[in-house]
Amino acid sequence: MPDAEPDTSAYATLLTDTVREAGALALRMFRTDLKTWTKGVSSPVSEADIAVNDLIAARLRAAVPGCGWLSEESAEDPSRLDKRLIWIVDPIDGTRSYLAGRDDWSISVALVSGGSPVLGAVFAPVTGEFYFAARSAGAELNGVAVQASRGDTLDFARVAGPKTLIGRLEQIGENVSVEPRIGSLALRLCRVADSRIDVACAGGRSQDWDLAAASLIVQEAGGAMTEINGDRLVFNRSDITHGLLLAAGRERHRRLVTYFQNNPGF
Repeated sequence: MPDAEPDTSAYATLLTDTVREAGALALRMFRTDLKTWTKGVSSPVSEADIAVNDLIAARLRAAVPGCGWLSEESAEDPSRLDKRLIWIVDPIDGTRSYLAGRDDWSISVALVSGGSPVLGAVFAPVTGEFYFAARSAGAELNGVAVQASRGDTLDFARVAGPKTLIGRLEQIGENVSVEPRIGSLALRLCRVADSRIDVACAGGRSQDWDLAAASLIVQEAGGAMTEINGDRLVFNRSDITHGLLLAAGRERHRRLVTYFQNNPGF
């Protein structure tokens, strides 16, 4: 008999309070003189990323002992692969925007069970946008239910993402409206959930922490988010990198996946 699904409802308030507290800390450090450095080839990191990460870790790991942990700003812990429950965290998604003093950055945290998110929160502190979803309970923006846009046409659709993918979408629909770039990928995807964007795309190389919370928020808002070929997203694997992605309302998503399956071109 398979293990019973853990009751995660008790963690919803914990997650919400933690992410709001983390947002307040990030705002206090925002537009100040921060120490910065480069991780890997070209990924910027600041002392704010680390401070926010440490706050989230202190709150969540202490409250849910034994839960796995995967964060962009924490050392890799292989034991996460053996955990049923795991927190997946991006303390500041869109660090370049954060350091440039723009408002399009966010804090993204998800609780994942068996490879699928069960709770997700994405908070853009400058604009006050707080997206939250619990599995099978819908998605909200600042406490109000949201719904991804309906229909399957791309004519006059609002789209956001890398130029290569946007170019393909412009071949399908007439008068496609290309939205300004959003520095936080999680925030870009969440704007599908509240219908401000009809289609959001992501290039390859996005990581679990960019996607886990937003994927649940899109799903619970009546949308779908998958690999471009329709494969579902699975989190907390040994390889946390994902390929080209599509997020949209379910009807539009279905049409786009079918198109790219028949016209791969990548």
